Amino acid sequence: MAWFILTGSNPTDSQDYDAATPSGCTGTNKICAVQANPDSNNKPELTDALKDEMILALHNRSASANVQLRS
Repeated sequence: MAWFILTGSNPTDSQDYDAATPSGCTGTNKICAVQANPDSNNKPELTDALKDEMILALHNRSASANVQLRS
């Protein structure tokens, strides 16, 4: 698995991510980065399980193993 930083505005669109190690991801309000398997275009595979983890991280206002948040 690899880390992908959200560079666009839609966290559910894999095209809005770039492969990179997250830095400066601090906060509780928005998706900053996700850890996922890369697809053939080196974009994250946003599985239903990962999307559920993203929702829980936002709801709990706390990062998780595969989701980093920012303010």
